[in-house]
Amino acid sequence: MSVRRLYETTYVINAALEDNDVEQVITRVSEYITNHGGTIQETNKWGRRRLGYPINKKFNGFYVHCIFDCAPSVIPQLDRFFILEDNVLRHLTLQLEEKLRTFRKTRAIAQAERAAMLAAAEAEKTAGKH
Repeated sequence: MSVRRLYETTYVINAALEDNDVEQVITRVSEYITNHGGTIQETNKWGRRRLGYPINKKFNGFYVHCIFDCAPSVIPQLDRFFILEDNVLRHLTLQLEEKLRTFRKTRAIAQAERAAMLAAAEAEKTAGKH
């Protein structure tokens, strides 16, 4: 019986590609993970952003964050896939602890609640002026 672990990977796609091409790269990565026995739980497209430093003379990248579970033996194969994929500029795959995932969810909920409270307070302040 193989052990399945939870992983997160963040990869940067060449931002010079058209939106359809970026979607094709994301689909290829997702299909690669599922074809090798993985189950994708989340895929977050962070969008086009400026890189911290130039990579292959490129200054912008399309960031994608993916959370999935699979057998540990799949990770070296996935790393090889990313290296061979010309449109992926950088990638990083880490094992994701369940504690960290629950912490991130509770933090996101707290931030959303705080933003809603600030928006409500701002709305009251502007309504009181009229």
